[in-house]
Amino acid sequence: MSINSLKEVSRLMKESISLSLPSKPEYVSIARLTSSAIANSMGFNIEDIEDIRLAVGEACNNAVLHGRNGDSNFNINFTIYEDKFVIEIFDEGKGFEIEKCPEPDFSNPKESGLGLFIIESLMDEVEVISSPGEGTNVKMIKYLND
Repeated sequence: MSINSLKEVSRLMKESISLSLPSKPEYVSIARLTSSAIANSMGFNIEDIEDIRLAVGEACNNAVLHGRNGDSNFNINFTIYEDKFVIEIFDEGKGFEIEKCPEPDFSNPKESGLGLFIIESLMDEVEVISSPGEGTNVKMIKYLND
């Protein structure tokens, strides 16, 4: 990326907020509430705010479930741009091979395994980077529509 491209990204970025939360289920609500408050302040409509809140909750639940279960933290970066909201959730858990992640079977639903499908359904862009033994990074983007 060129210096001019980096300057343009910096110009468009308004603020960045980071949280480090214990890998325990009771802290997921803090991430959901924070994402809702930021999305509201950016001017998202109520449907988009609820989509963001639910996607953040799913990603954080995955970080807690598949992370190191209470003996470490998971991290969240909220980045506010003029036209979009970027949320990244990192855990230092066991990771997984994304290519081997099965598609949901709606004819034989299970209680788990829908998290990534839900996140991808609710957000405009989703990128998952994970490697066995190295944790997972889920990056979600929701664009602010006029």
